[in-house]
Amino acid sequence: MIVDSHCHLDYFEDAELPGIIARAAEAGVTRMVTIGTHVEQAAAVKALAERHPEVWGTVGVHPHRAGEGRMPTVEELVALADHPRVIGIGESGLDYFYDKSPRDVQREGFRRHIRAARAAGLPLVVHARDADADIASILREEREGGDFAFLLHCFSSGADLAREAVAMGGYISFSGILTFPRSGDLRDLAAELPEDRLLVETDAPYLAPVPHRGKLCEPGFTALTAKVLAEARGMSMEAIATATTANFRRLFPRADF
Repeated sequence: MIVDSHCHLDYFEDAELPGIIARAAEAGVTRMVTIGTHVEQAAAVKALAERHPEVWGTVGVHPHRAGEGRMPTVEELVALADHPRVIGIGESGLDYFYDKSPRDVQREGFRRHIRAARAAGLPLVVHARDADADIASILREEREGGDFAFLLHCFSSGADLAREAVAMGGYISFSGILTFPRSGDLRDLAAELPEDRLLVETDAPYLAPVPHRGKLCEPGFTALTAKVLAEARGMSMEAIATATTANFRRLFPRADF
């Protein structure tokens, strides 16, 4: 069993989903998490997870959307996550590459999501791009208010952030970026990190792994990333599937399988 720990199934048409889920199962990807990116989408994420037993969801506001309207309060985020098919908060974090929202607004939104995750007892899904220093410092500062579980998703940041996140008890998820020819440093990092902190994902419909790069990505492609992760670590495919699934279940205990 392989779990796609991060995808965006609501970006597909409803009629496409049975085929997408079936193809994923054929590839050994039997569970997946569809991720929240804004408040208005939360109801659709929950409804999708209710219709498909293979799917869970998260709720939150992506940093790209942080400047759109009023950022929900901690209490509102906690209430939004009060649903049996919602297993995490996010994605939230910082994106200084695109800078689609003011950085101070992104930082405040990130802190609110951390506090909501702690209050709800759910893990936080973190988006980090070109913001390593601020991601690390906010995670450190917020831990002073109490511990919380978190996952750095679609990891392509620096090794220092990965190592510090792991030292704080965090998890790291790799996407199709791991398979790209120029991702040698990322594969080296993936080989170094502790086995019990690794997850895999697609970020579908984006970032399709080799040999599908440039095409529409589907959750079933998680198996291709898992294969490259296994090769980088000198493990069998069975071993990496077992390890990453166990890590997923430990991080997301509300996922009932």
